[in-house]
Amino acid sequence: MGSLKVLDVTPSPEEDSEKLKKAFQGLGTDEEGIIEILGHRDASQRKKIRETYQKLYNESLIDAIHSELSGDFRKAVILWTYDPSERDARLANEALNSKKRGIKHLEIIVEMSCASSPQHLAAVRQVYCSLFDCSLEEDIVASVSSMPLKKIPQKSILQRLLELPSSGWEPMKIH
Repeated sequence: MGSLKVLDVTPSPEEDSEKLKKAFQGLGTDEEGIIEILGHRDASQRKKIRETYQKLYNESLIDAIHSELSGDFRKAVILWTYDPSERDARLANEALNSKKRGIKHLEIIVEMSCASSPQHLAAVRQVYCSLFDCSLEEDIVASVSSMPLKKIPQKSILQRLLELPSSGWEPMKIH
């Protein structure tokens, strides 16, 4: 059985950035070192590490991870490194643009709409719009327009995503 290791003192973002840079250098990548750092930091700490890494090395941490890792491990580490709202926006976009169309590809959106707070969903919608130059709502409607909608309990799930209470940010209107 695994155990959770809690650090007495969390290293600074500068120290973490330096350790990550060292993990990327040399022959092979120190995957355990990457997990040791990013796997033991919360979202706000990872954000500070991303910002610090960019300042120190004039390179995006996401780009460095992308060039040094591969496969499912790379995808998992990159998704973990993003802010939660950006991660969810990217996952939603990937699902909506999947070549494997069908009800199954909407599972991530259903999970997000059911398990996330209204504030998180509003943040996801805002990030989605800024990343992909269209609203999440428009992409959902476009994606499901060719499907038999009676298979999707849209009143309880998709409309939760479409009809969030305002958080100071208004989505684009669907015509």
